[in-house]
Amino acid sequence: MLFNGGNRIDEATAHAVRALRAVATAEYDWTRPAGGLEWSCLFTAEHIGGDFTGYAGQLTGRTAGTGAYVPFDIHLEEGTDADGAVRVVEATAGMLAAVVRTTPPGVRGWHPYLYGSSDAAGFAAMGSVELLLHTYDILRAFDVAYEPPAELCEALLARQFPKVAPARDGEAHWEVLLWATGRGERAGHGRLERWRWHNPLHLPAGPVALVEVAVDAAADLAAGGDGGFRWVEGGPFEGTRGAAGRIAKAYAAGTHRPEWGMFAVVREEDQLAVGAMGFHGAPDEEGWAEVGYDLVPAARGNGYATQALSALAEFTLGQAGDVPLSGLRALADPDNTASHGVLTRAGFVRAADRDANLTFELRRP
Repeated sequence: MLFNGGNRIDEATAHAVRALRAVATAEYDWTRPAGGLEWSCLFTAEHIGGDFTGYAGQLTGRTAGTGAYVPFDIHLEEGTDADGAVRVVEATAGMLAAVVRTTPPGVRGWHPYLYGSSDAAGFAAMGSVELLLHTYDILRAFDVAYEPPAELCEALLARQFPKVAPARDGEAHWEVLLWATGRGERAGHGRLERWRWHNPLHLPAGPVALVEVAVDAAADLAAGGDGGFRWVEGGPFEGTRGAAGRIAKAYAAGTHRPEWGMFAVVREEDQLAVGAMGFHGAPDEEGWAEVGYDLVPAARGNGYATQALSALAEFTLGQAGDVPLSGLRALADPDNTASHGVLTRAGFVRAADRDANLTFELRRP
């Protein structure tokens, strides 16, 4: 199911606030440390509110490219009790949900992980995860069990943790989310001491930008949806849907690597997607990664593919990464002279042909 940020915040808030209110009474001492944290339960609730307002400010402040958070924070008034703290959590969650719903397409805010920015859906997912995790932390202080809805956890894992293999063999999605955030054990995996968000890459390329296609968006595209993008007439093209289906299958198999995935090519002037570009998987044993692309016919002839491919190649070849990379390779039909031109203008050169296709390569410097 395609991730809907505002609705997911509402769902997470309704569930978490109901659980928090059950312990927001005189029977429970919220000045004690939350489970697994040095923070008190009150401060943990304050932190949740700070996350929500901070994330909202990153979007309304249009902070992408600034390299910093908007310099403000919120604090509970002196003497605030547990009930008041829960009301702050609920109120600030509503603020972020409203901002997410009204943020125009293409707007991003600064965030350090993973590539320096996030869109509204990313901030919604991060806020929802923070809320669920810290609700769990607070309830642990009182030995109260907590488990959010399975489908919500599944959606948050797919959106923010695409490298984490989804739950299988009787695993609960909540257990996987706890493991992915360093709070639990998972059979066959070591305990995580450190973890990070994965916010999709946004890569400027002149009149267009490359926008990483998230796992849920890929599944939606493969099923005939729009993947959360607005498309020019005639899009998305057949090749885009096929590539999206491969992404969805790789994620289900636990082998998806988003840095070697798929990107929508989005026109900056109107935020319409004009095509897609990406890799057929991680580099092979010799360190070569195969790249492919297609543009909606109505958008061809404007140089979009050349600029997008040049930007993607420069970014990819400049990353050290955890996979040895010799270079990028592309296969083209002998009759597709337009694609030959795109590749050569992007710096690719002819190499030994494979089967019935022409082969172009761009070696890593």
